Amino acid sequence: MWTEIASQISKVTGEPFEIKNRRSVGGGCINQGYCLIGETTNYFVKLNQASQVQMFEAEALGLKQMYETQTIRLPKPICVGTTANSSYIVLEWLELGRSKNTQSWLEMGRQLAAMHRATPPQESQGKFGWQENNTIGSTPQINTWTAEWGKFFAEHRIGYQLQLARRRGGNFPHQGRLLEVIPQLLEHQPQPSLVHGDLWGGNAAVTQSGEPVIFDPATYIGDREVDLAMTELFGGFPSGFYRGYNEVWPLDQGYQQRKTLYNLYHILNHFNLFGSGYAQQATGMIEQILE
Repeated sequence: MWTEIASQISKVTGEPFEIKNRRSVGGGCINQGYCLIGETTNYFVKLNQASQVQMFEAEALGLKQMYETQTIRLPKPICVGTTANSSYIVLEWLELGRSKNTQSWLEMGRQLAAMHRATPPQESQGKFGWQENNTIGSTPQINTWTAEWGKFFAEHRIGYQLQLARRRGGNFPHQGRLLEVIPQLLEHQPQPSLVHGDLWGGNAAVTQSGEPVIFDPATYIGDREVDLAMTELFGGFPSGFYRGYNEVWPLDQGYQQRKTLYNLYHILNHFNLFGSGYAQQATGMIEQILE
């Protein structure tokens, strides 16, 4: 398997690559991750079952689209494929640091805002969604093109997660009312933006040289506020990040109310992925939204 992956790297890059060593590294809770160590170049490889290759293809496409905005550092996708019983994605290896440097996080905020302001891929034509479905964690993420943001978020984000939750025995209060009011709650007419889609603290870092970097996206064209909301969900990013973002593109009025709705999507997904421990939090968020 590893010989095949090394051969594909060589073919795509046009540079001979031989694996001198490899070591296991964090690949998240969904994939296995490895650092492939060559003579002069290293690569990051994620593995999953062969049936999951479409997940890696979508990740590579999302990284490519964000990379092409030339606004913020991401691991450049190298290649995707299958070998034996596994699928894989090969990415540029980045040496991450543990920097709490305020300037780095200030720059991350500025650069994320610049990415959000960049012209989305032509396929969007002012709509919300993406050219293919992808995943949020291991959950399918439906990206059917939709003209109205509120309708998109009600049907393909909250509505879909509630459907999955019912299959798992989740019975959250006032579901029908919630779905009815979402379009009214999201009437602020956001600019369609290329978003990371899964921007929590585990998917953002600073390189050893102090350069901000984001990775492991669940990309689509949406309201930029979904990314900002998620950065606040599990403890928040350093304050410099938010200062930097607002320097470049201040958030719209009403964000503080909308962020609970945007983060409900991720809590419902956590319920569907990890179980009933998230039920009470989801219920509380729904009640807060409907107050």
